[in-house]
Amino acid sequence: MDDADDIYMQSWTGTIIGPPNTVHEGRIYQLKLFCGLDYPDNPPSVRFQTRINMTCVNQETGVREYTMEDILTQLKKEMMSPQNRRMAQPP
Repeated sequence: MDDADDIYMQSWTGTIIGPPNTVHEGRIYQLKLFCGLDYPDNPPSVRFQTRINMTCVNQETGVREYTMEDILTQLKKEMMSPQNRRMAQPP
């Protein structure tokens, strides 16, 4: 949680450790997740703080789907997908 005074617990920082045998191996990715007051009825917004190239991530708008857990789990799965497994990453 980003702000201990946020009684609605809306703003979070997430971390994904890149899966082995991919270009993401050994990398640590930081994300910002924001849950509106209507969460979980509406999904949180997600934005990578760490630069990343993946087919499911829009560099301008971020990622917007599902629950926080679903998003983090799915992003790690996407890192292992054939189209993202070897995609060149920013320095």
